[in-house]
Amino acid sequence: MYEELVNEIIEGRRLGKEDDLTFLIDGDLESLCQGADKIRKELCGNQVDLCTIINGRAGRCSENCRFCAQSSHHHTGAEEYDVMDVDSFVKACHVNEENGAHRFSIVTAGRTLVGKEFDQIVEAYKRMHEECKEIELCASHGLLTKEQFEILRKVGVTRCHANIETSRRYFPSICTTHTFEDKLACIRAAKEAGLEVCSGGIVGMGETWEDRLDMALTLAELEVDSIPLNALMPIPGTPFENLKQLTEEELLRVIAMFRFINPSTSIRLAAGRKLMKENGKKAFFSGANATITGDMLTTSGNNTKQDKQMLVASGFEI
Repeated sequence: MYEELVNEIIEGRRLGKEDDLTFLIDGDLESLCQGADKIRKELCGNQVDLCTIINGRAGRCSENCRFCAQSSHHHTGAEEYDVMDVDSFVKACHVNEENGAHRFSIVTAGRTLVGKEFDQIVEAYKRMHEECKEIELCASHGLLTKEQFEILRKVGVTRCHANIETSRRYFPSICTTHTFEDKLACIRAAKEAGLEVCSGGIVGMGETWEDRLDMALTLAELEVDSIPLNALMPIPGTPFENLKQLTEEELLRVIAMFRFINPSTSIRLAAGRKLMKENGKKAFFSGANATITGDMLTTSGNNTKQDKQMLVASGFEI
């Protein structure tokens, strides 16, 4: 159904806000997924990128993101602790490297990271870069400055993670302690410091399909390198605890939509893969070409060994 458009995208056309994109919202799902899969094969190849994360500082976050178990504004009973010691980070990096992950990221709860805790994280990245040669290092520490990103780059970090979460229009409905523009400024600072950027968001928070489309377009304009797509996993104690989880069909449409609009970017499955059959196997034939593996921050994820087995059996390269 979309063969001509798919071929145009492969040849260099890029969809934008000036185009009629309603077909991504109401078009035939099977045709969309097939088209997205062809775009993925032609522009990204057949390799799947595996990344892992560790919750390096948990809970007591000052921000009021309505989806998050770690916000101090909610009462979820989530674990709380200060920045982990350097040796623990290095050990975890070695384990993930041995398991075959391509990337490893420390994630810290909170608006940003400063002072001794930032210095501690810098030392951890320095050690990991020196000792773990077969794994790329990513960093997710909130609204850092350009100068902080430059420091991280110098000690071996190659990519910053900073989700925009949703559309500009819907952002105030999920968070009011920082703004959408704060997120964009953070991403620009990371790029100016010479880092790649991983930025995506969460679907299923009450946003419209138009909001999802707008998020995809914003990320295309930002020219990010990787787009993690999370499906909301409603957590008791958060304002979103009673929201209905998305169906597999809705998630596949989201993935295909993002591939059409971001044809050569890594589309990375994150939280919510368990909402799909076979741990999201069909998603890798609907435009996805990367995933977070292992546990998420506050919810359980997928075993790295099992992920590798599933992907290799499906014909992908690790």
